[in-house]
Amino acid sequence: MTKLFLKYLSIILTIYLLSLVFPAIWVGSIPALLAMGLVLLIVNLILKPILLLITLPLNLLTLGLFSLIVNAWTIMIADSFVANIRIDGFLYSFLAAFIIVCFNQVFTGMMVKNAGYTK
Repeated sequence: MTKLFLKYLSIILTIYLLSLVFPAIWVGSIPALLAMGLVLLIVNLILKPILLLITLPLNLLTLGLFSLIVNAWTIMIADSFVANIRIDGFLYSFLAAFIIVCFNQVFTGMMVKNAGYTK
């Protein structure tokens, strides 16, 4: 449960921070931002495994880097479902996907460090 919550926080934080930096990413309201996080989390849970299975040969050829493309696709799909959020183009979706992955790794690393586990 906490892993999903940390992923939700990383999604919301990333989209909000990117909307402050890039004019091509626009957030209309806080409820829209929260809805975008929830929709993207649901899309990642349901649709992303199917997309990763379909693109498995490309993912193997690129040693897993193609999964960032799949993450960008899921962001574009979630963007189409939520009103008052606009992410213009694949490049900004790709950038958001990359930073979401980075924030998620940082949050997960903080959880592991706080729990007292060692790698």
